[in-house]
Amino acid sequence: MKHLGDESGLPADVNGTVVTVGTFDGVHRGHLDVLGRIRGRASKLGLRSLLVTFDPHPLEVVNPSAAPKLLTVGAEKLEVLAESGIDYVAILPFTEKLASYSADQFVELVLRKRYRMRELLIGYDHGFGRHRAGNVKVLQELGGRDGFGVEVIGPVSSAQGQPVSSTSIRRSVAGGDLDRAAAGLGRPYSVHGVVVRGTGRGKALGFATLNLDSISPRKLLPPEGVYAVRVQTPLGAFGGMMNLGPRPTFGDMTTTLEAHLFDAGGDFYGACVRLDFISFIRATRKFSGAEDLAAQLRKDEEQARFSLTRGS
Repeated sequence: MKHLGDESGLPADVNGTVVTVGTFDGVHRGHLDVLGRIRGRASKLGLRSLLVTFDPHPLEVVNPSAAPKLLTVGAEKLEVLAESGIDYVAILPFTEKLASYSADQFVELVLRKRYRMRELLIGYDHGFGRHRAGNVKVLQELGGRDGFGVEVIGPVSSAQGQPVSSTSIRRSVAGGDLDRAAAGLGRPYSVHGVVVRGTGRGKALGFATLNLDSISPRKLLPPEGVYAVRVQTPLGAFGGMMNLGPRPTFGDMTTTLEAHLFDAGGDFYGACVRLDFISFIRATRKFSGAEDLAAQLRKDEEQARFSLTRGS
């Protein structure tokens, strides 16, 4: 997969693409179904598969008060897209000018002229262009007029029979229902961050931690508490437990993310790591002192190891 920046175009030897368009926040099971279909269709036609997506989220421009916190930010989305097997992803800066394009203008100027679109695959509920006027009916009319194919893809359903959507997954994450979020995503919910030096309190308690920085304020996080996690690092994957929230025992009410890795050694400072949320262990609370907190951490470790063994 190649990332097409704001100024770049497709390589000269690409004579046509099969395209899908959308924010694809979370890159959930429904999104992956669409990407698999454009990949298969492009292969059949001897074309290239392309996702056209946006940054920032369109609502941050057209209606900031309604803009949601995001399931995937920055490299998080690119990581999952790279694993999908599509050929290219184009991230368009979403501006007021782009928001003003009609569906006809967006299709002609962006999809056809810039990205050489031959076929368009879209979700059943998709719409783009000014006021999301580019719905299925309009796009099919444009395709008939201009000679490109339009295929409408139905929803992927959850175990409860509801369409999988970014909105429903956000609701699950915000409510702490990690199992339902993971079912919709097709993988555990995760957060990326850069490891920085902390205060050293965890090490003094016998539980050295990775302290994470550079978490985007746009990132949606689960409720505060202690979690069992799997941590992907440059030195490999490790099980662990993480505190998300303040450290009230020490009078520190700043929300932080700090993870203790099981059976791990090495220098992680400056590394970008990914933490997968596996299960909730307990709520954050204040202890009488360091000794009581250390005793609780030993219990937390036992429970976290059990959760990781179960794969829950």
